[in-house]
Amino acid sequence: MIKFHKEGYKIIVITFIIAIAGILLAENFIDINWLVKAIQVIILGFVIIVLQFFRNPKRVTNLDDNVIIAPVDGKVVVIEEVEEPEYFKDKRLQVSIFMSPINVHVTRYAMSGIVKYSKYHPGKYLVAWHPKASTENERTTVVIENKTIGEILYRQIAGALAKRIVNYAKEGDKVVQGTDAGFIKFGSRVDVYLPLGTKVNVKLGDKVKGGVQVIAGK
Repeated sequence: MIKFHKEGYKIIVITFIIAIAGILLAENFIDINWLVKAIQVIILGFVIIVLQFFRNPKRVTNLDDNVIIAPVDGKVVVIEEVEEPEYFKDKRLQVSIFMSPINVHVTRYAMSGIVKYSKYHPGKYLVAWHPKASTENERTTVVIENKTIGEILYRQIAGALAKRIVNYAKEGDKVVQGTDAGFIKFGSRVDVYLPLGTKVNVKLGDKVKGGVQVIAGK
């Protein structure tokens, strides 16, 4: 059975209402049969796109405090040493994962630990792969700490189509690796900032699976 994320319930209901209304209007007010069929196919395609976007597949995470798992599904687009200016204010290893509209958009905790920092930043809606997206777009920044890895930071970044970021992490929360950390609606990116010297288990261009795939570790 397909599961859907709770953040999509309202949009899914509205989509079905619009779809049913559109089909009924087409059947009752358009006399050209092929045009009615075409409209019905377009509406059905739209419904399928919305449903697949909000799907929330069950993922079984093998809990391990020694590794960092992918927080989202998508493609690895950045692996580099950078200056992290918001929280650490020093050099960190950045791994960025880009999500297209067809990817699962659930954000999952990359490791277990305590939430040390959680902040929302309003901003622009540059395309998610733009170099300035991580500092200028709408985004949330979350830092988690455990005794094995130390502190890691992940940043949910809105893209050109994403108009809402949902972040469940609150400072002081004890979180479990692989569980639901939030959602980003319609195309986006997540940056993960790791301690220097962390072993990275992925390479540029790799497609990763959130909540399951190990992307780095001790």
